[in-house]
Amino acid sequence: MFERHSGGERVILVALNFGDPDYDEAVAELRLLAQGAGLEILGEVQGKRSRPDAALFVGSGKADEIAALVLATSADVVIFNHELSPAQERNLERRLQCRVIDRVSLILDIFARRAQSAEGKLQVELAQLQHLSTRLVRGWTHLERQRGGVGMRGPGEKQLETDRRLIGVRVKALRERLSKLQKQRRTQRRARGRRQVLSVALVGYTNAGKSTLFNALTRAGAYAADQLFATLDTTTRKIHLPATGGGATAEVGLAADSGRYLEVVLSDTVGFITRLPHSLVEAFRATLEATAEADLLLHVIDAASPARERQIEAVDKVLEEIGASQVQQIRVYNKVDLAGIAPGIGRDEYGKLQSVYVSAKTGAGLELLREALSEILSCMRSTDTTTAAEAATSQLSV
Repeated sequence: MFERHSGGERVILVALNFGDPDYDEAVAELRLLAQGAGLEILGEVQGKRSRPDAALFVGSGKADEIAALVLATSADVVIFNHELSPAQERNLERRLQCRVIDRVSLILDIFARRAQSAEGKLQVELAQLQHLSTRLVRGWTHLERQRGGVGMRGPGEKQLETDRRLIGVRVKALRERLSKLQKQRRTQRRARGRRQVLSVALVGYTNAGKSTLFNALTRAGAYAADQLFATLDTTTRKIHLPATGGGATAEVGLAADSGRYLEVVLSDTVGFITRLPHSLVEAFRATLEATAEADLLLHVIDAASPARERQIEAVDKVLEEIGASQVQQIRVYNKVDLAGIAPGIGRDEYGKLQSVYVSAKTGAGLELLREALSEILSCMRSTDTTTAAEAATSQLSV
């Protein structure tokens, strides 16, 4: 249905510096995104501006520079590391005589490639439709043909109106299907709550090592790779932890003794990124609700990344957007083997556990992370039990 990269397409990358202190890291991230989409990078065009040009985003001279590079390299696509307006995208395509996409379209394309589950594919399609419906740059007549054509167009209805109506119908159908899946998830979470099963969600910037850590804790064998957005579909596994701080984790799958072990559901979720398209956050809201309703978040951070503070801010911003900012959080600084940091546990001046330093790849510090989880979750379970007992006593006294 959508015009997607077939892989191996030849591209030119464009990035402008508007005074961003993390500009170099943003350009490096654009390269990783392009490589993750299977594209061949032929060249890059960079520049500085105080503000975007209303018509072309870049200035006229810079547009001519890009056009010359496209002509010299026979590039298929020009990718901007920014969000372009529909008018800017159309003007650039006329000026450059090739296809132009922005950062949002590139991320959506990667998501469309990586989604495996039925729900993930529905969520990506919804995000694509919401983003592309405002553009209709190259027309949507193929949608009308797929639906049979005859009888689809209303009296006196223009093609653009027909296309928008068809997109609206598809968006409504997708929302309804995702709403049903959302209700199923809520039912499953309520069932876990009745069994007093604690839930922990891994969150973090894309490529921080969440899936590697998830595999190390659960032996799940979830897909993990050194690329952006390696994980899109939420994976959930059950583990058992000691009911008190310290000690080794029980074997995965071992029947839990309610007096000795905590039954915990651990979820690996999609990674976040700076300027994550709002339509994508909205489309994945059903999946991300599991994050907002978790008992504890493990915020996985790439300790070796020079842009880790910016990445932490980006993750916290998305967590706030999905209503998960109030969920208790432990920061897990991963890749300490690359950062030259010793494994350990960080506490504040009151002794409250705040961070753990590990290497999911080498296994260094994982036992400390298990102990930290046991400590915090045992405290949560104790608090929940006390609250329930107090409520029961109150009802009896009444």
